[in-house]
Amino acid sequence: MTEQAYDQMLGVDTIGLKEFPLQLVHYNRYEATPYAALDELFRSYELNRTDGVVDVGCGKGRLSFYVHHHFQLSVTGIEVNKQLYEEALHNKASYMKKNSSKKGNLRFVCGPAEKYKVEPIDNRFYFFNPFSIQIFMKVVHNILLSVEQHKRAVDLILYYPTIEYIHFLEQQTPFELAKQIEVPELYEKDENERFLIFRHDA
Repeated sequence: MTEQAYDQMLGVDTIGLKEFPLQLVHYNRYEATPYAALDELFRSYELNRTDGVVDVGCGKGRLSFYVHHHFQLSVTGIEVNKQLYEEALHNKASYMKKNSSKKGNLRFVCGPAEKYKVEPIDNRFYFFNPFSIQIFMKVVHNILLSVEQHKRAVDLILYYPTIEYIHFLEQQTPFELAKQIEVPELYEKDENERFLIFRHDA
């Protein structure tokens, strides 16, 4: 299924790129994870109805809608860019018209990811290089604080992971690499075309 066809099936518009203004040097451009890559991820990575997924740097919400549609669980998208946030809300309104019977809460939050209050239900966090290592470190710190207060296993799902993210998790946190999922055809040309699942068992 093409990107356009997948968007049409979900009732959303998530295609395209968006660069951030220069003052937001810690934030990377908007680029949605390819649907083909998401299909590959969830062929071998399971989600349960009791999971709470946080799409960190959600942009227009592609991962959020994909997960909610297929797994009917609670999803929170966090986006710092107000224009992208508004587009995510517009997509949500369109998506809900076609998927009103789906279970699981779906919400979007506008603001810096490092200021997001991690909820006890949040246990799966998705990152497609949304920001600098400095912000990533703060977000992971907040996740670990939440785990101390509400004991639970937590997964960090990294797509197209950076060396900085990987080194930080391996050397400065209790997270351990649990799984690597390579995207067929793309991985052979670019070894970054993969998902890394880092897990912290409380």
